[in-house]
Amino acid sequence: MNKVFIQTYGCQMNVADSDEMFAHLAARGAELTDKLEEADTVLINTCTVRDHAEHRAVSFLGRLAAWKKEKPGRVIIFAGCAAQRLGEALQKKYPFLDILSGAKGIEHFAQTLDKSGLFSHQDHPGQTPAPGLTGYVTIMRGCNFACTYCIVPSVRGPIKCLPVDDILQDAARKAAAGAKEIMLLGQTVNAYRDGDVSFADLLNRVSEVPGVERVRFTSPHPIYFTPQFLAAVKDNPKIARHIHLPVQSGSTKVLQEMKRGYTREVFLDKIHALRACGFNISTDIIVGFPTETEEDFRQTLSLVDEAKFFIAYCYKYSPRQGTPAAEMKQLEQKVLEERLDILLNKVRGLSDAAYLTQVGTVQEVLMETPHKGRSSGNFWVKTSKAHPVGSLVRTEIERADGTLLFARD
Repeated sequence: MNKVFIQTYGCQMNVADSDEMFAHLAARGAELTDKLEEADTVLINTCTVRDHAEHRAVSFLGRLAAWKKEKPGRVIIFAGCAAQRLGEALQKKYPFLDILSGAKGIEHFAQTLDKSGLFSHQDHPGQTPAPGLTGYVTIMRGCNFACTYCIVPSVRGPIKCLPVDDILQDAARKAAAGAKEIMLLGQTVNAYRDGDVSFADLLNRVSEVPGVERVRFTSPHPIYFTPQFLAAVKDNPKIARHIHLPVQSGSTKVLQEMKRGYTREVFLDKIHALRACGFNISTDIIVGFPTETEEDFRQTLSLVDEAKFFIAYCYKYSPRQGTPAAEMKQLEQKVLEERLDILLNKVRGLSDAAYLTQVGTVQEVLMETPHKGRSSGNFWVKTSKAHPVGSLVRTEIERADGTLLFARD
């Protein structure tokens, strides 16, 4: 039996891609293992959004040279975004690499395996693992934006939306296997459209799949949140009231230079409209974009005050080879580090404050352990009574302690 060890770097979409690639390996008799030393095949699924993630993946690949020498016939597969960016140069540098499969080729991964001659279909395929409480469902690949700091469009290509029937079948399979929550995935996930089916239509249809109790999605783009979207989803309680909405900067000037497609004012208008419908907002912020001035940075700090995010994930700008921003004059690392430190101090406590707002409210909690689960707004809730894992519990919030709510039960 061929045993496969999977190392995944990056976002939830990469996790979903790893699951999809393993399904093709399972059809060829493979079984999953979490022990590298007993594996016959290693699948490395990579990220290249940030330089550090790519370096970690390539470093892991380099360390596998000794692993492969230990046992003749072992196979190494290097896949995903870093594989797409680095291409054949990677195979020349690491000749022990057997299969290179870029992010654009995931739909042809089965053919890649067959073409390699290293795998063949089996009469008794291996089992794919159960999805757990949350089932990841990819609904689209690629991105049509050209943000000047981002390498994703070049390694994943333009938007390609999957057929709605395929998405519903995937969601149904995961629900039948035990998933209570479905997470829809895409680079600009709310840009989804298949014929007359909009993203809002898709959310509502997935929520109707038997066994699905809650629907989440990531990662949306601000410009695709319209009044029509809000009208279509506001009365559906199965659509989770949490949205991770990257802003990247609070300065309109910097947003324009990033080619984000919206202004500070438009973003804040979207935030207010979403919050009026009960959505809880988290975000990503980049500090130290090459053109960012002190005034631009102050605009970001003031936006954090006004937006009142649930959580803000903050990063120093990281130049990616092949992007327009990487060719600009870069700010000194000292400036980036100072601004990041100031921003982190600003956002510290955002989550605590958001949790306090939930005291006295009634929340529907999807239990992930007998005594702990998440609300629709993505708040962690602890109950004194034990409840079945996967059950929905409606309860009043008695108090908040840091990043945990306590139910009155």
